[in-house]
Amino acid sequence: MLKLLGSLCVASGGALAWYIQLVERRRKRDVLSDLQEAFRRMGEEVRMTRTPLPLLLKRLAGDYGGPAADFFEAVSQAASRGESLPEIWRECAEGLPLREGDKSAVSTLAAELQGDEENICKAISHVTYILAKSADKVERRRPEEEKRAAALWFSASALLVILLI
Repeated sequence: MLKLLGSLCVASGGALAWYIQLVERRRKRDVLSDLQEAFRRMGEEVRMTRTPLPLLLKRLAGDYGGPAADFFEAVSQAASRGESLPEIWRECAEGLPLREGDKSAVSTLAAELQGDEENICKAISHVTYILAKSADKVERRRPEEEKRAAALWFSASALLVILLI
């Protein structure tokens, strides 16, 4: 009876670890998607309505959720306090749950947000393109990674159950 209970606990632990990994990957995809959409909207607002950056950042923070909203909210608050926008932007970009290449693309945008409208829109479009490529790449690899993760966690659990019995 005790071995059966232990086996059940080990199998449940493997399933829980697989589920946590699945949720974490989904959260990263959602953040990538939210940032991509937010930067696309940011470019449109700069180009079409010429919304001031502090107001635009505050709007973006209210319209998106999770880490993307936290990012825009932190940058907006720091900008309203008079802190240096490029420094706080880079600092907040490092806290995003993204790959290093995506983080660096987002953080380099800080230097380009000052200047004329055309350069700002080009920089935003470039970052949006990089995030879109990354999202496509993640989406193409998703089924394979999910199968691999499931096989890893359930095989490891099965091995431990066999060894326990």
